[in-house]
Amino acid sequence: MDDLAAPVTGTYANAPREPLLTLDEAREAVRLLMHFSETGDADSEEALDAYALATDIAGRLPSE
Repeated sequence: MDDLAAPVTGTYANAPREPLLTLDEAREAVRLLMHFSETGDADSEEALDAYALATDIAGRLPSE
């Protein structure tokens, strides 16, 4: 079997871990992505990608 196709296994520490992003940081990232998608060339690949990522992340955040 190909090593890259094998499932990832491992052990995890029992100690509490910090989240990758706080809720405030995630909301700021969405705000900035929306800003860049709206201020750039609206038809560019980057603007469309920024908009798609912002809406995806925003949809995962809890409402206020």
